[in-house]
Amino acid sequence: MKIIKNEKLIKRNGIIGQWMSIGALVVLAAGMYISFNKPEYFTYSLICLLIGFVMTQIGMYMGSRWGRSPRPDEKFDSGLKGLHSEFSLYHYSTPVSHLLVGPSGLWVLLPYPQKGKVHFEKNRWKIRGGGILQGYLRIFGQEGIGRPDIDAENDVYQLKKFLKKNMEESAIPEIKPVLVFTHDEVELEAGDSPIPAMKLKQLKEFMRSKSRERVLSSTSAIQINDLFGQNRNEV
Repeated sequence: MKIIKNEKLIKRNGIIGQWMSIGALVVLAAGMYISFNKPEYFTYSLICLLIGFVMTQIGMYMGSRWGRSPRPDEKFDSGLKGLHSEFSLYHYSTPVSHLLVGPSGLWVLLPYPQKGKVHFEKNRWKIRGGGILQGYLRIFGQEGIGRPDIDAENDVYQLKKFLKKNMEESAIPEIKPVLVFTHDEVELEAGDSPIPAMKLKQLKEFMRSKSRERVLSSTSAIQINDLFGQNRNEV
């Protein structure tokens, strides 16, 4: 497998995430100081606390993707290590964050780091269980799962839009998303999810099985890979 990643972007956003978290602590501390020592400026204290909370959430978001190791790209690198050399794995160097190109086609990989019991029910992904404490952590210590269906639809749209500008539309293969839950402690119940969903440890075998149904010729793969301009590292 060949891995292509935007190291400069990863480093830059990691630094931004670190400074955002540090700044959040400073702003929160200022808000607490004002509330205890300058009660006449209580409104300013609330503003500081609100800004600090927002900065904390942004810092957590960026830290989970760009700062703390293993990052999503590192998890994918490890989970897919050993795939055939016909596969190319792109991180932050295409219109989508994570893209796998190979005999099985084009796969947009969407990582979800949530832990706990994750299940698909009534056309929505949900996290359940854990009681009050787990609910608190989901609000303040772990981002919500959001709408994976919308995330996937948007990524597929952005990639297809790029390809339409650079090659014949008739030559564009189907772009398929896959939801990958990367936390070791996640309990996944995909149910009747219309989008393939699996744990990280299942991803490599899934791709190997799909590659037996070759849908992308070597010539088409080369054409698509060339569009992204490759500076590759073999693993």
